[in-house]
Amino acid sequence: MRYFNTAGPMQPDENYCIPPLSRINQRELLTLIRQRRYFVLHAPRQTGKTSALLALRDLLNGGTEGAYRCVYVNVEGGQAAGGDVGAGVHAILSAIARRARRTLNDHYPKKVFREVLETAGPHDALQELLGRWAEADPTPIVLLIDEIDALVGDTLLSVLRQLRAGYDDRPDGFPQSVILCGVRDVRDYRIRSTREDAIVTGGSAFNVKAESLRIGDFTADEVSALLAQHTAETGQPWTVEAQQAVWELTAGQPWLVNALARQACDREPAGLDRSRPLTADVVQRARERLIRRRDTHLDQLTDKLQEERVHRVIAPLLSGSTDADVRPDDVQYVRDLGLLARNAPVRIANPIYREVIPRDLTWDRQQTLTHDPAWYVDAAGNLLLADLLAAFREFFREHSEHWIERFQYREAGPQLLLQAFLQRIVNSGGRIEREYGLGRMRTDLLIVWPASAPPDRTRKMVIECKLLHGSLERTIDKGLTQTRAYLDRCGAAEGHLVIFDRTPGRTWEQKFFRRAPAADGAPITVWGT
Repeated sequence: MRYFNTAGPMQPDENYCIPPLSRINQRELLTLIRQRRYFVLHAPRQTGKTSALLALRDLLNGGTEGAYRCVYVNVEGGQAAGGDVGAGVHAILSAIARRARRTLNDHYPKKVFREVLETAGPHDALQELLGRWAEADPTPIVLLIDEIDALVGDTLLSVLRQLRAGYDDRPDGFPQSVILCGVRDVRDYRIRSTREDAIVTGGSAFNVKAESLRIGDFTADEVSALLAQHTAETGQPWTVEAQQAVWELTAGQPWLVNALARQACDREPAGLDRSRPLTADVVQRARERLIRRRDTHLDQLTDKLQEERVHRVIAPLLSGSTDADVRPDDVQYVRDLGLLARNAPVRIANPIYREVIPRDLTWDRQQTLTHDPAWYVDAAGNLLLADLLAAFREFFREHSEHWIERFQYREAGPQLLLQAFLQRIVNSGGRIEREYGLGRMRTDLLIVWPASAPPDRTRKMVIECKLLHGSLERTIDKGLTQTRAYLDRCGAAEGHLVIFDRTPGRTWEQKFFRRAPAADGAPITVWGT
C-alpha cells in the first residue's frame, strides 16, 4: 500500500508521487548537459530536488540518454567539517567514490582518492580526482552535487574554486557537466573565508555557472493528480471542496501537500474510515494539527526568521509598512528559502506559512498568558469577542511597553501581541485565518468559531488591525471601509476595527475609546488602543 511521503526522496513503489522529471524543464536541462555547461538547480527544502536529481541520473545512465557516466553525490557530510578544508574534502571524495561504486560499479575513485588527497592536498584534491577519473574512461562524466550549500566557510570556497579551475579541461580531463543543487542560488552564497579574512560571494567563486534553474511547486492539476492516487489505491474519494482546500492552503508546496494529505487520510479519525469521503472540514482539522505539531519542515522554516536578511523582509509584511526599504536581493533570498511567493506582489508563500509565522513569533508569549479561555465563552458555547477585545486593551495598557520590546519583530509588536492574546483563547475551540502584506497598512484576522445553534455550522468574526497614521477620523473611515469589504467577502456576522495609536506623548486616556456600531451601518465596533 502506497502512502503520502514527507521524508526523503520519492520511491514510486511506496509513495504517491508526481514524476520528478515532469516538474523541471527537461529539454532545457538536457541541452545544457549536451552543451557541456555547469549550472545550478535550486529550490526550497523538501520540494523534490533530490528526487529530480536521482531521476535525472537514471535517465543519463540508461535509455536514449545513456551516453554518460552520471553520479549523484550528497556532500552534506562535509558540513560537519566547518571550515576545515582537509576534513571536508576528504568526506566529499569518499562520498564520490562510494556513489561511483554503487551507481556505476566503477571502483576507480575508491582506489585513488586517499593517494590523491595526500599528494595534491585538500585545495587541489577534488580537481585532481575528477581529472584522473575523466581521463580513465572516454565516456563523459556528469556530476550531480546535492546539498552544496550545506558546506560552509573555506570548505565551500575551496570546492567551488576547484570545480571552476577544472572547467576548461572538460570533457576529456574533467566532468562534462556539473550541476550544483541546494536551497539557494550560488549568487546568494556569502562565504566567510578564514584564510582570506573576508566575505567571498558564491558568484565570484563559481563564475562558470551558465544558468540557474528552479524546481517549482505543484500546479493545481498536479495536486489533484496526487490526491487521486490515494483514491485509486484505497477507493476513498476527496470531495471537490476538500481538494480545493488542499490546494488553497498549500499553494502547491510539495511537502505541505503531502503532509496535509497524510494527516487528513492517516491521522484524522474521520479520514481513517475509507468508506467516507475526505471533506474540507477534515482538511481544515488536519491543517490545525499540522501547524500545532511543528514538524521539522515548519521548524526549519521559522528558524530562518532569526536571520537579519529574512527579518528585513518579513517585518514590513507583518506590520503592513508602506515605507520599508526592502532590498531586492533580500527578497530574492527569502523567495529562494520558500517563505515568499515567487511572483509579485511580495507576500508569504501560502496560507499555512502565513499562519505559522506569527504563531511562531508569539509562541513564548502565548505560554505566559494567564487568561482562561473559559472567561470568554458563554454558556451556549459562543465566543464573546467584544469581551475578549476589552480584556486585551487592559492587558495591552499594562504590559505592551515591556512585551513589545521583547519581540524580535518589534515593528509589528502591537499586531503580534494581539494575535498572541487571541491565539491562546481561540485555540480552545476555533481557528484564526490571517491576511497581511507589504503596504497594506493593516492586518486582517478572521476568527472561525463553532456555531452554537443550527443551521449554521460556524460563526465568522472579523478583526481589522490598523496603526494610526495621520488623522484619527481618516484612519477610522478608511478602516471601516476596509472592514466592511472584508466582512462581505468572508460572510462574517460581526466585525471589529482596532486602531493602535503609537503617537509619542499621548496618554492612555487619549488613546482609549470604544465606538459601538452605527444603527444603520455594518456591525463593526471600533476600538482605540
